[in-house]
Amino acid sequence: MQAVIRFPNFSPEIFSISLFGMEFALRWYALAYIAGILIAWRMAVVAIRRATLWPNDIAPLSEKQLEDLLTWIIIGVIVGGRLGFVLFYQPAYYLSNPAEILKVWQGGMAFHGGLLGVVIAAWIYAVRHEIPKMSLTDLVSHTVPPGLLLGRLANFINAELWGRPSTLPWAVIFPGQEAQSCASIGGLCARHPSQLYEAALEGLILGSLLIWLVYRRGAFKSPGLVAGVFLAGYGASRFIVEFFRQPDAQFIAPGNPLGLAVHIGGYGLTMGQILSLPMIALGLWFVWQARQTARNRA
Repeated sequence: MQAVIRFPNFSPEIFSISLFGMEFALRWYALAYIAGILIAWRMAVVAIRRATLWPNDIAPLSEKQLEDLLTWIIIGVIVGGRLGFVLFYQPAYYLSNPAEILKVWQGGMAFHGGLLGVVIAAWIYAVRHEIPKMSLTDLVSHTVPPGLLLGRLANFINAELWGRPSTLPWAVIFPGQEAQSCASIGGLCARHPSQLYEAALEGLILGSLLIWLVYRRGAFKSPGLVAGVFLAGYGASRFIVEFFRQPDAQFIAPGNPLGLAVHIGGYGLTMGQILSLPMIALGLWFVWQARQTARNRA
């Protein structure tokens, strides 16, 4: 008999209350967003207080400017994440139902879109306040992994974004009829806990690497290096996990069981892999530019 793990009896809601005839609930995913933003803010405060981490021993912005930037970033995450999901994953549906775009409380956020929204918001703020753009990008980049870690753990608790069928001993039987349908194994379907794979790669490992680079290798003194490592590291992590993650339903068809968004001969790429490739390329370019600049200064 296959050794598997039964999904723990988690509830997506931490608590709920009724006020004036309306139900309000705090969900783990919402808490992950809130906690991720607060942790990122505190990490940024610690970093800008240590002037010796930065080029010419001068932090790129003040704590007051950081507080103002936080509002811009929150807007960038929400707007970018939602529009990214709409454009990258279900454009036909939302084109037919435009009012549904505003219903973010029903779910549907894309990390790649949220990241793009943060980048645009941060760069606009940097231009308006004459802040060094690459140093600001480095600052923001090194604070993102804790939020990714918490977000993926919330995905696991919500029993969503689970992986492909697996016979490994740590495979998980997720609740829900859709999660259980698995013709390749028969009976109850055990799947890769791909949310935990992403939490480990994108959050724990990548986050530890960035902190080591910042506080042990002086990476902030080479503008673009931290941002480059983050982009390439996240892109590579997501690209790898896509081999184990169940594709989004709209990409699965009888002739496309792997959920490939692009076919190349007998092979192909998922949408997550397609969106990750530009991140890897841009990240490697940032790293190369930062190293070239450091050599020229030496």
